[in-house]
Amino acid sequence: MALFGTDGVRGLANGPVLTAELALTLAQATAVVLGQGRIAEARKAAGKRLTAVVARDPRVSGQFLSAAVEAGLASSGVDVLDAGTLPTPAAAFLVNDIDADFGVMISASHNPAPDNGIKIFARGGVKLPDIVEQRIERALEWDKLRPTGGGVGRVIRFSDAEDRYSLHLLASLPHRLDGLHVVLDCAHGAAAGVSPETFRNAGAKVTVIGADPDGLNINDGVGSTHLGLLAAEVVRVGAHVGIAHDGDADRCLAVDADGNVVDGDQIMAILAVAMKQRGKLYDDTLVATVMSNLGLHRAMAAHGIRVETTAVGDRYVLERMTEGGYSLGGEQSGHVIMSAYATTGDGLLTGLHLCAEMVRQRKSLAELASVMTVFPQVLINVRGVERSRAEDADVLAAVEEASALLGDTGRVLLRPSGTEPMVRVMVEASTEADARRIAERLAEVVRG
Repeated sequence: MALFGTDGVRGLANGPVLTAELALTLAQATAVVLGQGRIAEARKAAGKRLTAVVARDPRVSGQFLSAAVEAGLASSGVDVLDAGTLPTPAAAFLVNDIDADFGVMISASHNPAPDNGIKIFARGGVKLPDIVEQRIERALEWDKLRPTGGGVGRVIRFSDAEDRYSLHLLASLPHRLDGLHVVLDCAHGAAAGVSPETFRNAGAKVTVIGADPDGLNINDGVGSTHLGLLAAEVVRVGAHVGIAHDGDADRCLAVDADGNVVDGDQIMAILAVAMKQRGKLYDDTLVATVMSNLGLHRAMAAHGIRVETTAVGDRYVLERMTEGGYSLGGEQSGHVIMSAYATTGDGLLTGLHLCAEMVRQRKSLAELASVMTVFPQVLINVRGVERSRAEDADVLAAVEEASALLGDTGRVLLRPSGTEPMVRVMVEASTEADARRIAERLAEVVRG
């Protein structure tokens, strides 16, 4: 089974796969593979060691995993800049900002505390393509680099990492956020320090929840996957908007002043229309995944914006954005990529720019979000069936029948899982009752 998933290596920390031993050897293999490029070879020929940025979210297992990664890199002759606890997008930014050869982020994103993961960024702070991940996986069995004496790497504290990232975010804003009251939910995660500070420095009045990480409470009832506390706090304190991050802060979801959720599709719709108005939306195109709501497509068409669709995963969104030179893309889950400022989803950047639009247009978040009508969406995971079941004749016939029934009032999507025997059935319709009825009917067909 492949070691790398859709977003690095992830699993139960100290479980069967994600061990300190794996972290060390994975770092050594990464040094071998990513040390073979033209620029890396030129640096080594000039007598310089390669440089890597390492950061982590605050879950307790990140301490031993980051130590193992740093040991693997330093033992391979790589100088390590230890950035400590920082969001994933901060690590990606720093790799590019200091022209490091690569970076490693220790995080399991929105997963619970016992899980963890290892994400690797190439030069420029971009995620690795599949072919490079495959080479690193093969390199686990190769001979490792074994420098001695002065050839081994140094581990250095990256003392101004958080400040560099925060200043970068502030510099991206077209104007300040004075007069705006924001509630931030930091998910007891990597953004607990830098997000409140940055929003305050941007001029916003800030109320904070979920900003007391203890290594075990990350994502526990808070953050972008648990919006109830944020919604209640926004209403309680009379704030204009609530912004929710996940554990590594590469996501942003929001709630309006009445506590209503504004998801990633709605955020993208707001930003896309605003960027087009300001001439910042390249080729008047937004990149989204197949899971984005039909309402997003309708809203973009009404504003003369084309939607390019990719497979699920922000890495695929970014690949398409890079190919086409597009400036905005993302996922319904809140991974939003603004390519002028970031190489990956950035929850802080997204939240800041969403708030900036509220100030610029002098509109509430509810008014801005009304640009898009969300179609009711029902998702059923049919487990215990082969992924190829989605292509069987009877299933395809049932999908065609359902699609014809919905016409232009909805849509059907069957998506096999990439990691387990399961087919996801997603139906959108004008009412939730219709969506659920059709989804359940299709799920029965898939079960056979």
